[in-house]
Amino acid sequence: MASSVMTAAASVALTWSLSFVRLYSIVVCSIGGWCIHLLCLIMRIFRGRQHETVTRPNRKFVRGEPDVIIVGSGVAGSAMATALARDGRKVTVIERDMKEPDRVVGEILQPGGYQALVSLGLTECIDGIDAQAIKGYVLTYMEDDTSVVVPYCNQEEVKGVEAAVYATGFHNGRFVTALREKAKKEPNVTYIEGTVSKLVEDNNVVVGVQYKTKGSDDIHTIYAPLTVVVDGCFSKFRKELVTEQVTVTSHCICLVMQNCPQKVNQFAELIATKTGPVMVYPISDGCSRAFVDVRGGIPRNIEEYLLETVCPNLPEYIQQAFQDSVVNGRKRMMPASFLPPCPIIRPGVLVLGDAYNMRHPLTGAGMSVCLNDIVIWREFLQGIPDFSDYEAIIKLLRVFHLRRKSNHSFVVNVLANSWHLMLADGNKHLSEIRKAGMEYFSLGGKCVENTVSLITIMNAKPHVFFGYVMILSVYLLYYVLRTEPFWAIHRACYRSYGILLTAYKIFFPLVWSEARSLILP
Repeated sequence: MASSVMTAAASVALTWSLSFVRLYSIVVCSIGGWCIHLLCLIMRIFRGRQHETVTRPNRKFVRGEPDVIIVGSGVAGSAMATALARDGRKVTVIERDMKEPDRVVGEILQPGGYQALVSLGLTECIDGIDAQAIKGYVLTYMEDDTSVVVPYCNQEEVKGVEAAVYATGFHNGRFVTALREKAKKEPNVTYIEGTVSKLVEDNNVVVGVQYKTKGSDDIHTIYAPLTVVVDGCFSKFRKELVTEQVTVTSHCICLVMQNCPQKVNQFAELIATKTGPVMVYPISDGCSRAFVDVRGGIPRNIEEYLLETVCPNLPEYIQQAFQDSVVNGRKRMMPASFLPPCPIIRPGVLVLGDAYNMRHPLTGAGMSVCLNDIVIWREFLQGIPDFSDYEAIIKLLRVFHLRRKSNHSFVVNVLANSWHLMLADGNKHLSEIRKAGMEYFSLGGKCVENTVSLITIMNAKPHVFFGYVMILSVYLLYYVLRTEPFWAIHRACYRSYGILLTAYKIFFPLVWSEARSLILP
């Protein structure tokens, strides 16, 4: 009797908490999120009143020189070049190798990233590359052998507009090549195949770059009032431009599986195993990427590790395709890095993409963050007729840092890294969090829709995210209370304390990594 009373009370608490979501009152209950918005507003006002004084370079830019130099022509560099060229700017792009890249990340474009591609007028770059629609995720927890289907949207409600509401999977190299070809067609864009060796400075202002063309040792110098560094996760210039340090949170082993069966057609799969999370998603017709997360260093014998440790912990319908790819396919390794964003107040230079901000690739949202950053900068730079107006650009650098946090980057960075830590660790409290999370997602409705709005960057606002965290916290308490008898309330309190403490020990350091640049000078 007492146990049933306790369960009923817990159910009432759950209903109360979820009603906030159903009534769209999540903003009201998200005090933490609103505090961040208020802090952003205060810092925007305060820093907006600061007068930026920049020493002018001695060199004068002459007619015929480019307005912008872009270092790197991956997703970010190519998209930036096209956007600025269409706005009437003369752009020179320097790329080390113009062959089709062979990368294993940047293969999922979330709906929020697609919307950015629409804003930039580059949606044609997805056509003709055998891109695959990804209509949601299947979350599988192998310890309990349970699965939950998390669709991106209600297909009946959005009939005819699937490109805008579904994610897209593709080979990164094909997408980058399409973006480069698009940029090359712009009359204001000039491509140079070469390697940038140095940023040229004059009175502490970056005024150009030195580079070597491919196949030559001759050093050339090119000048422009603005240089955009987008040279990727292994950026050569990050140390001299970015104050934050890169942290390697884990390593990833990447495979391509041929004709891999799917639990749900056109859905990506996120599998929580004893060895860590495994991500599987389609990248072309008949090809799926398997993304195996490894805590610590890469195993000495990778093939043995994959076949004997990882494969037995995967769902049976995937195992054969996984084994074939391990034995017959190419195994690629890469670090999963975390680089918190921070304002880069350096006259004459912008840093974007993975050179500026990285998070764990588990949510597949990094490319979408980058494209949304470019949309913001395109809007900002349209209002600056002369890029040698360094005071105006530095003022916009601060505004950019605040806007991206309130629009998309804060949520994506915290969500990606917190999900990875919660799925990769075997801690008993994290195991209970995973079980409660699976139950929460199985409720469907707004519980799933609000989660999806964050993952897809369609509504990645900090206050929505904090409301999401609060609701999950309440559900965790309900989960614990439901599994303990009434006479063991003390044990329920102890377990609840341990679970929430473990979750917040992951969550709050990540929140601080995003917020400290707003508070500290």
